Amino acid sequence: MAPTAEDGEPSPRQETPAAAPPPGRPPASGAVAPDGRMPRWLPRAMVLALALIAAFQLGSWAFHQLTGLLINMLIAFFLALAVEPAVSRMSARGMRRGLATFLVFLGLTVAAAGFVTLLGSMLAGQIIKMVEGFPDYLDSLINWINHTFHTELRRVDIQEGLLHSDWLRKYVQNSATGVLDVSAQVLGGLFQLLTIALFSFYFAADGPRLRRALCSVLPPARQAEVLRAWEIAVDKTGGYLYSRGLMALISGIAHYILLQALGVPYAPVLGVWVGLVSQFIPTIGTYLAGALPMLIAFTVNPWYAVWVLVFVVIYQQFENYMLQPKLTAKTVDIHPAVAFGSVVAGTALLGAVGALIAIPAVATLQAFLGAYVKRYAVTDDPRVHGHRGRGAGRPGMSTRARRLWGGRRPGTQRRP
Repeated sequence: MAPTAEDGEPSPRQETPAAAPPPGRPPASGAVAPDGRMPRWLPRAMVLALALIAAFQLGSWAFHQLTGLLINMLIAFFLALAVEPAVSRMSARGMRRGLATFLVFLGLTVAAAGFVTLLGSMLAGQIIKMVEGFPDYLDSLINWINHTFHTELRRVDIQEGLLHSDWLRKYVQNSATGVLDVSAQVLGGLFQLLTIALFSFYFAADGPRLRRALCSVLPPARQAEVLRAWEIAVDKTGGYLYSRGLMALISGIAHYILLQALGVPYAPVLGVWVGLVSQFIPTIGTYLAGALPMLIAFTVNPWYAVWVLVFVVIYQQFENYMLQPKLTAKTVDIHPAVAFGSVVAGTALLGAVGALIAIPAVATLQAFLGAYVKRYAVTDDPRVHGHRGRGAGRPGMSTRARRLWGGRRPGTQRRP
Protein backbone atom coordinates (compact mmCIF):
# COMPACT_ATOMS: atom_id res chain seq x y z
CA MET A 1 0.00 0.00 0.00
CA ALA A 2 1.43 3.36 -1.01
CA PRO A 3 2.02 5.88 1.78
CA THR A 4 -0.49 8.72 1.94
CA ALA A 5 -0.60 12.11 3.70
CA GLU A 6 -3.02 12.94 6.52
CA ASP A 7 -5.56 14.39 4.07
CA GLY A 8 -5.69 11.06 2.27
CA GLU A 9 -3.74 12.15 -0.82
CA PRO A 10 -0.57 10.39 -1.90
CA SER A 11 2.70 11.89 -0.48
CA PRO A 12 4.83 13.79 -2.99
CA ARG A 13 8.12 12.39 -1.43
CA GLN A 14 9.33 9.17 -2.99
CA GLU A 15 11.84 6.74 -1.55
CA THR A 16 15.16 6.45 -3.31
CA PRO A 17 15.90 2.94 -4.40
CA ALA A 18 18.53 1.28 -2.19
CA ALA A 19 20.44 -0.12 -5.13
CA ALA A 20 21.01 3.29 -6.81
CA PRO A 21 24.42 4.80 -5.86
CA PRO A 22 24.55 8.51 -4.77
CA PRO A 23 25.68 10.92 -7.46
CA GLY A 24 29.41 11.75 -7.00
CA ARG A 25 31.38 14.88 -7.95
CA PRO A 26 33.56 14.72 -10.99
CA PRO A 27 37.31 14.55 -10.15
CA ALA A 28 39.28 17.75 -10.47
CA SER A 29 41.24 18.11 -13.67
CA GLY A 30 44.82 16.91 -13.07
CA ALA A 31 44.38 16.34 -9.31
CA VAL A 32 44.41 12.55 -9.43
CA ALA A 33 45.43 10.38 -12.27
CA PRO A 34 42.72 8.15 -13.73
CA ASP A 35 44.45 5.07 -12.37
CA GLY A 36 44.98 6.60 -8.83
CA ARG A 37 48.73 7.31 -9.20
CA MET A 38 50.59 10.57 -8.23
CA PRO A 39 50.22 13.42 -10.77
CA ARG A 40 53.22 13.87 -13.01
CA TRP A 41 53.62 17.59 -12.15
CA LEU A 42 53.93 17.05 -8.38
CA PRO A 43 57.54 15.68 -8.32
CA ARG A 44 58.71 18.51 -10.54
CA ALA A 45 56.99 21.06 -8.29
CA MET A 46 58.64 19.58 -5.19
CA VAL A 47 62.06 19.60 -6.84
CA LEU A 48 61.56 23.23 -7.93
CA ALA A 49 60.52 24.28 -4.41
CA LEU A 50 63.53 22.55 -2.86
CA ALA A 51 65.82 24.15 -5.46
CA LEU A 52 64.45 27.62 -4.67
CA ILE A 53 64.91 27.08 -0.93
CA ALA A 54 68.45 25.84 -1.47
CA ALA A 55 69.26 28.82 -3.71
CA PHE A 56 67.88 31.25 -1.11
CA GLN A 57 69.91 29.64 1.68
CA LEU A 58 73.04 29.66 -0.47
CA GLY A 59 72.54 33.30 -1.42
CA SER A 60 71.94 34.30 2.21
CA TRP A 61 75.08 32.47 3.33
CA ALA A 62 77.16 34.04 0.57
CA PHE A 63 75.84 37.52 1.39
CA HIS A 64 76.75 37.17 5.06
CA GLN A 65 80.19 35.87 4.15
CA LEU A 66 80.82 38.74 1.72
CA THR A 67 79.40 41.54 3.90
CA GLY A 68 82.89 42.78 4.80
CA LEU A 69 83.96 42.87 1.15
CA LEU A 70 80.78 44.70 0.12
CA ILE A 71 81.30 47.32 2.84
CA ASN A 72 84.91 47.81 1.72
CA MET A 73 83.74 48.26 -1.87
CA LEU A 74 81.16 50.81 -0.73
CA ILE A 75 83.85 52.80 1.10
CA ALA A 76 86.12 52.54 -1.94
CA PHE A 77 83.34 53.79 -4.22
CA PHE A 78 82.73 56.92 -2.10
CA LEU A 79 86.48 57.53 -1.85
CA ALA A 80 86.71 57.30 -5.64
CA LEU A 81 83.85 59.80 -5.93
CA ALA A 82 85.71 62.14 -3.57
CA VAL A 83 88.91 62.16 -5.66
CA GLU A 84 87.05 62.22 -8.98
CA PRO A 85 87.15 66.05 -9.39
CA ALA A 86 90.93 66.19 -8.89
CA VAL A 87 91.56 63.22 -11.18
CA SER A 88 89.26 64.60 -13.91
CA ARG A 89 90.91 68.02 -13.72
CA MET A 90 94.38 66.52 -14.10
CA SER A 91 93.32 64.19 -16.92
CA ALA A 92 91.65 67.09 -18.75
CA ARG A 93 95.05 68.78 -18.97
CA GLY A 94 96.52 65.88 -20.93
CA MET A 95 97.73 63.57 -18.14
CA ARG A 96 96.85 59.90 -18.29
CA ARG A 97 94.00 59.05 -15.96
CA GLY A 98 95.87 56.21 -14.29
CA LEU A 99 98.87 58.42 -13.55
CA ALA A 100 96.63 61.22 -12.25
CA THR A 101 94.88 58.78 -9.92
CA PHE A 102 98.22 57.46 -8.69
CA LEU A 103 99.50 60.97 -7.91
CA VAL A 104 96.34 61.88 -6.02
CA PHE A 105 96.47 58.72 -3.91
CA LEU A 106 100.20 59.20 -3.34
CA GLY A 107 99.56 62.68 -1.97
CA LEU A 108 96.82 61.38 0.34
CA THR A 109 99.06 58.55 1.54
CA VAL A 110 101.98 60.88 2.30
CA ALA A 111 99.71 63.27 4.20
CA ALA A 112 98.13 60.46 6.24
CA ALA A 113 101.53 58.88 6.99
CA GLY A 114 102.96 62.21 8.10
CA PHE A 115 100.03 62.87 10.40
CA VAL A 116 100.23 59.39 11.96
CA THR A 117 104.00 59.75 12.42
CA LEU A 118 103.69 63.12 14.15
CA LEU A 119 100.86 61.91 16.34
CA GLY A 120 102.73 58.73 17.26
CA SER A 121 105.89 60.65 18.16
CA MET A 122 103.84 63.01 20.31
CA LEU A 123 102.12 60.18 22.15
CA ALA A 124 105.40 58.30 22.57
CA GLY A 125 107.06 61.41 24.01
CA GLN A 126 104.21 61.98 26.46
CA ILE A 127 104.24 58.33 27.55
CA ILE A 128 108.00 58.45 28.15
CA LYS A 129 107.59 61.67 30.11
CA MET A 130 104.84 60.16 32.25
CA VAL A 131 106.90 57.00 32.88
CA GLU A 132 109.94 59.04 33.90
CA GLY A 133 107.89 61.21 36.22
CA PHE A 134 105.88 58.34 37.70
CA PRO A 135 108.18 57.88 40.75
CA ASP A 136 107.78 61.55 41.63
CA TYR A 137 104.00 61.30 41.26
CA LEU A 138 103.98 58.19 43.43
CA ASP A 139 106.12 59.85 46.12
CA SER A 140 103.83 62.86 46.24
CA LEU A 141 100.78 60.60 46.50
CA ILE A 142 102.36 58.55 49.34
CA ASN A 143 103.32 61.72 51.21
CA TRP A 144 99.76 63.02 50.91
CA ILE A 145 98.30 59.73 52.17
CA ASN A 146 100.75 59.59 55.12
CA HIS A 147 100.06 63.19 56.04
CA THR A 148 96.27 62.88 55.72
CA PHE A 149 95.65 59.44 57.24
CA HIS A 150 98.70 59.34 59.56
CA THR A 151 100.14 56.20 57.96
CA GLU A 152 103.73 55.10 57.35
CA LEU A 153 103.66 53.90 53.76
CA ARG A 154 106.88 53.61 51.77
CA ARG A 155 107.38 53.38 48.03
CA VAL A 156 109.63 50.32 48.36
CA ASP A 157 106.93 48.39 50.22
CA ILE A 158 104.30 49.30 47.61
CA GLN A 159 106.57 48.26 44.74
CA GLU A 160 107.41 44.91 46.37
CA GLY A 161 103.74 44.27 47.09
CA LEU A 162 102.84 44.97 43.45
CA LEU A 163 105.63 42.76 42.09
CA HIS A 164 104.60 39.79 44.22
CA SER A 165 100.85 40.19 43.86
CA ASP A 166 98.60 37.74 42.02
CA TRP A 167 96.81 40.63 40.33
CA LEU A 168 99.99 41.70 38.50
CA ARG A 169 100.74 38.11 37.43
CA LYS A 170 97.25 37.64 36.01
CA TYR A 171 97.40 41.04 34.31
CA VAL A 172 100.69 40.13 32.60
CA GLN A 173 99.28 36.81 31.42
CA ASN A 174 96.16 38.46 30.02
CA SER A 175 98.26 41.16 28.38
CA ALA A 176 100.46 38.52 26.72
CA THR A 177 97.35 36.85 25.34
CA GLY A 178 95.90 40.18 24.27
CA VAL A 179 99.03 41.09 22.32
CA LEU A 180 98.31 38.31 19.85
CA ASP A 181 94.72 39.49 19.44
CA VAL A 182 95.85 43.08 18.90
CA SER A 183 98.44 41.95 16.37
CA ALA A 184 95.80 39.99 14.46
CA GLN A 185 93.48 42.99 14.49
CA VAL A 186 96.26 45.27 13.25
CA LEU A 187 97.08 42.91 10.40
CA GLY A 188 93.39 42.62 9.54
CA GLY A 189 93.04 46.39 9.54
CA LEU A 190 96.05 46.80 7.25
CA PHE A 191 94.63 44.23 4.84
CA GLN A 192 91.28 46.04 4.90
CA LEU A 193 92.95 49.39 4.16
CA LEU A 194 94.87 47.80 1.28
CA THR A 195 91.64 46.35 -0.12
CA ILE A 196 89.86 49.72 0.08
CA ALA A 197 92.80 51.52 -1.54
CA LEU A 198 92.99 48.99 -4.37
CA PHE A 199 89.27 49.12 -5.18
CA SER A 200 89.11 52.92 -4.91
CA PHE A 201 92.10 53.22 -7.24
CA TYR A 202 90.42 51.05 -9.87
CA PHE A 203 87.08 52.86 -9.46
CA ALA A 204 88.76 56.26 -9.95
CA ALA A 205 91.15 55.22 -12.72
CA ASP A 206 88.53 53.29 -14.70
CA GLY A 207 85.63 55.63 -13.98
CA PRO A 208 84.73 56.33 -17.63
CA ARG A 209 84.98 52.64 -18.52
CA LEU A 210 82.79 51.73 -15.56
CA ARG A 211 80.16 54.26 -16.61
CA ARG A 212 80.19 52.95 -20.19
CA ALA A 213 79.80 49.37 -19.00
CA LEU A 214 76.89 50.36 -16.78
CA CYS A 215 75.15 52.38 -19.48
CA SER A 216 75.61 49.64 -22.11
CA VAL A 217 72.95 47.48 -20.42
CA LEU A 218 70.39 50.31 -20.09
CA PRO A 219 68.12 52.04 -22.63
CA PRO A 220 69.07 55.59 -23.67
CA ALA A 221 66.50 57.24 -21.40
CA ARG A 222 67.85 55.43 -18.36
CA GLN A 223 71.44 56.16 -19.35
CA ALA A 224 70.89 59.90 -18.96
CA GLU A 225 69.41 59.43 -15.48
CA VAL A 226 72.30 57.21 -14.36
CA LEU A 227 74.91 59.67 -15.62
CA ARG A 228 73.08 62.54 -13.94
CA ALA A 229 72.94 60.65 -10.63
CA TRP A 230 76.65 59.87 -10.96
CA GLU A 231 77.52 63.55 -11.45
CA ILE A 232 75.37 64.58 -8.49
CA ALA A 233 77.11 61.98 -6.31
CA VAL A 234 80.52 63.28 -7.38
CA ASP A 235 79.54 66.91 -6.68
CA LYS A 236 77.98 66.18 -3.29
CA THR A 237 80.74 63.87 -2.06
CA GLY A 238 83.50 66.19 -3.23
CA GLY A 239 81.68 69.19 -1.80
CA TYR A 240 81.19 67.44 1.52
CA LEU A 241 84.89 66.59 1.82
CA TYR A 242 85.89 70.08 0.65
CA SER A 243 83.72 71.81 3.25
CA ARG A 244 84.85 69.41 5.98
CA GLY A 245 88.49 69.93 5.04
CA LEU A 246 88.11 73.70 5.14
CA MET A 247 86.39 73.57 8.54
CA ALA A 248 89.11 71.21 9.79
CA LEU A 249 91.76 73.73 8.69
CA ILE A 250 90.00 76.61 10.48
CA SER A 251 89.45 74.53 13.62
CA GLY A 252 93.05 73.33 13.67
CA ILE A 253 94.43 76.87 13.35
CA ALA A 254 92.13 78.18 16.10
CA HIS A 255 93.05 75.42 18.57
CA TYR A 256 96.73 75.72 17.65
CA ILE A 257 96.70 79.42 18.57
CA LEU A 258 95.09 78.65 21.94
CA LEU A 259 97.46 75.79 22.79
CA GLN A 260 100.50 77.80 21.68
CA ALA A 261 99.39 80.73 23.83
CA LEU A 262 99.01 78.46 26.87
CA GLY A 263 102.41 76.88 26.30
CA VAL A 264 101.06 73.35 25.78
CA PRO A 265 103.64 71.10 24.07
CA TYR A 266 103.01 69.63 20.63
CA ALA A 267 100.56 72.40 19.77
CA PRO A 268 100.79 71.94 15.94
CA VAL A 269 100.08 68.21 16.11
CA LEU A 270 97.24 68.71 18.59
CA GLY A 271 95.73 71.38 16.34
CA VAL A 272 95.76 68.98 13.37
CA TRP A 273 94.30 66.24 15.59
CA VAL A 274 91.41 68.44 16.74
CA GLY A 275 90.66 69.65 13.22
CA LEU A 276 90.55 66.23 11.57
CA VAL A 277 88.84 64.23 14.31
CA SER A 278 86.18 66.85 15.05
CA GLN A 279 85.17 67.14 11.40
CA PHE A 280 85.46 63.61 10.02
CA ILE A 281 84.02 61.67 12.97
CA PRO A 282 80.35 62.71 13.21
CA THR A 283 78.43 63.38 16.43
CA ILE A 284 81.13 62.40 18.96
CA GLY A 285 84.16 63.65 17.06
CA THR A 286 84.26 66.95 18.93
CA TYR A 287 84.48 65.26 22.32
CA LEU A 288 87.11 62.79 21.15
CA ALA A 289 89.14 65.59 19.60
CA GLY A 290 89.06 67.78 22.72
CA ALA A 291 89.97 64.98 25.16
CA LEU A 292 93.60 64.63 24.06
CA PRO A 293 94.51 68.38 24.22
CA MET A 294 92.83 68.58 27.64
CA LEU A 295 94.90 65.63 28.89
CA ILE A 296 98.16 67.12 27.61
CA ALA A 297 97.25 70.54 29.04
CA PHE A 298 96.45 68.94 32.39
CA THR A 299 100.03 67.68 32.65
CA VAL A 300 101.23 71.28 32.33
CA ASN A 301 98.64 72.98 34.53
CA PRO A 302 95.20 71.71 35.64
CA TRP A 303 93.67 75.11 34.93
CA TYR A 304 94.89 74.93 31.33
CA ALA A 305 92.67 71.88 30.84
CA VAL A 306 89.67 73.93 32.00
CA TRP A 307 90.54 76.72 29.55
CA VAL A 308 90.83 74.18 26.71
CA LEU A 309 87.42 72.72 27.61
CA VAL A 310 85.78 76.17 27.63
CA PHE A 311 87.34 77.06 24.29
CA VAL A 312 86.24 73.75 22.71
CA VAL A 313 82.63 74.30 23.81
CA ILE A 314 82.54 77.93 22.62
CA TYR A 315 84.16 77.13 19.28
CA GLN A 316 81.75 74.25 18.71
CA GLN A 317 78.79 76.61 19.10
CA PHE A 318 80.39 79.13 16.74
CA GLU A 319 81.00 76.40 14.19
CA ASN A 320 77.49 74.96 14.40
CA TYR A 321 75.60 78.27 14.11
CA MET A 322 77.94 80.53 12.14
CA LEU A 323 80.62 78.70 10.19
CA GLN A 324 79.07 75.42 9.08
CA PRO A 325 75.81 76.81 7.57
CA LYS A 326 77.76 79.19 5.35
CA LEU A 327 80.29 76.64 4.14
CA THR A 328 77.83 73.82 3.49
CA ALA A 329 75.03 75.92 2.00
CA LYS A 330 76.21 75.30 -1.57
CA THR A 331 77.88 71.90 -1.19
CA VAL A 332 75.73 69.76 1.14
CA ASP A 333 72.48 71.67 1.51
CA ILE A 334 70.55 69.47 3.94
CA HIS A 335 68.79 70.34 7.17
CA PRO A 336 70.80 69.74 10.39
CA ALA A 337 68.05 67.47 11.72
CA VAL A 338 68.14 65.41 8.50
CA ALA A 339 71.93 65.21 8.71
CA PHE A 340 71.78 64.03 12.33
CA GLY A 341 69.10 61.47 11.52
CA SER A 342 71.07 60.17 8.55
CA VAL A 343 74.18 59.77 10.74
CA VAL A 344 72.18 57.83 13.34
CA ALA A 345 70.62 55.61 10.67
CA GLY A 346 73.96 55.03 8.95
CA THR A 347 75.56 54.10 12.27
CA ALA A 348 72.76 51.64 13.03
CA LEU A 349 73.14 50.01 9.60
CA LEU A 350 76.88 50.00 8.93
CA GLY A 351 78.52 51.28 12.10
CA ALA A 352 81.32 53.85 11.76
CA VAL A 353 81.35 53.42 7.98
CA GLY A 354 77.68 54.35 7.76
CA ALA A 355 78.28 57.42 9.91
CA LEU A 356 80.97 58.63 7.51
CA ILE A 357 79.09 58.13 4.25
CA ALA A 358 75.57 58.90 5.51
CA ILE A 359 75.60 62.67 4.90
CA PRO A 360 76.95 62.62 1.29
CA ALA A 361 74.66 59.70 0.45
CA VAL A 362 71.56 61.50 1.77
CA ALA A 363 72.61 64.74 0.06
CA THR A 364 72.98 62.89 -3.25
CA LEU A 365 69.60 61.22 -2.87
CA GLN A 366 67.93 64.51 -1.96
CA ALA A 367 69.43 66.33 -4.94
CA PHE A 368 68.53 63.51 -7.33
CA LEU A 369 64.92 63.24 -6.16
CA GLY A 370 64.52 67.01 -6.17
CA ALA A 371 64.35 66.99 -9.96
CA TYR A 372 61.35 64.64 -9.94
CA VAL A 373 59.30 66.39 -7.24
CA LYS A 374 56.89 68.97 -8.60
CA ARG A 375 56.78 72.13 -6.50
CA TYR A 376 54.12 74.85 -6.35
CA ALA A 377 54.12 78.48 -5.33
CA VAL A 378 53.22 78.88 -1.65
CA THR A 379 50.29 81.15 -0.90
CA ASP A 380 50.96 84.34 1.02
CA ASP A 381 49.25 83.23 4.22
CA PRO A 382 50.36 84.42 7.69
CA ARG A 383 50.15 80.85 8.93
CA VAL A 384 52.99 79.91 6.60
CA HIS A 385 55.28 82.22 8.58
CA GLY A 386 54.17 80.78 11.92
CA HIS A 387 51.49 83.35 12.79
CA ARG A 388 48.27 81.97 14.19
CA GLY A 389 45.15 82.79 12.19
CA ARG A 390 42.24 84.80 13.66
CA GLY A 391 38.58 84.97 12.84
CA ALA A 392 37.51 87.47 10.21
CA GLY A 393 36.51 90.79 11.75
CA ARG A 394 37.37 89.74 15.32
CA PRO A 395 39.83 91.95 17.17
CA GLY A 396 42.76 90.44 18.98
CA MET A 397 43.02 89.82 22.70
CA SER A 398 45.32 92.78 23.27
CA THR A 399 43.01 95.12 21.34
CA ARG A 400 39.99 94.06 23.39
CA ALA A 401 41.96 94.46 26.62
CA ARG A 402 42.97 98.00 25.69
CA ARG A 403 39.37 98.88 24.88
CA LEU A 404 38.09 97.54 28.18
CA TRP A 405 40.83 99.36 30.08
CA GLY A 406 39.95 102.62 28.36
CA GLY A 407 36.27 102.32 29.31
CA ARG A 408 35.09 101.36 25.88
CA ARG A 409 33.09 98.28 25.15
CA PRO A 410 33.83 96.20 22.12
CA GLY A 411 31.75 97.33 19.15
CA THR A 412 30.87 100.78 20.62
CA GLN A 413 32.25 104.15 19.69
CA ARG A 414 33.02 107.06 22.02
CA ARG A 415 30.81 110.10 21.55
CA PRO A 416 32.49 113.40 20.80
